[in-house]
Amino acid sequence: MRKSVKIGIIVAVVLVLLFIPISGYNNLVSLEQNVNAASSNIDTQLQRRSDLIPNLVNTVKGYAAQEKTIFTDIANARSKLAGASTTTAKANADAELSGALSRLLVVVERYPDLKSNENFRDLSVQLEGTENRIAVARQDYNTAANYYNTKRRTFPNNIIASIFSFPEKSLYKASEGAQNVPSVDFTK
Repeated sequence: MRKSVKIGIIVAVVLVLLFIPISGYNNLVSLEQNVNAASSNIDTQLQRRSDLIPNLVNTVKGYAAQEKTIFTDIANARSKLAGASTTTAKANADAELSGALSRLLVVVERYPDLKSNENFRDLSVQLEGTENRIAVARQDYNTAANYYNTKRRTFPNNIIASIFSFPEKSLYKASEGAQNVPSVDFTK
């Protein structure tokens, strides 16, 4: 064989060997960005809900002034959610806020006039829509994170992920007790 053919074969092999890690790295970067975008979408919807809550609380306050602890719980949960920086911390703060909102809705059931208030109805509809958006955003995030985590664990991506420190992404999980149906007592 001629020397130029040997060099050509060597160059081709080197290029192929370089292509595999470069392609794997770029794929992991792309997948990680998808996870980050999905996480950002959750943050956007959580912020939307957080912005709606003060209006809802103020509307309810006029009817249910004696329910001060629920309003305090909601304010504290909103603060925790605003200060959360990790997916796990956001999920925990979100679960706490959801629980406080559930207690608020039980209070609403005690005040029939409140349910007929136009501001309350509008805010409730917006909040319900936001809760649906949050659920979809969480599902999209989990799908992106699961795909990313699977890719980063497969060969040869696991080597590339290890070398370039691609961390595993945590998934959003249902909050403790989410599978239990909340009890609503209308006899009080």
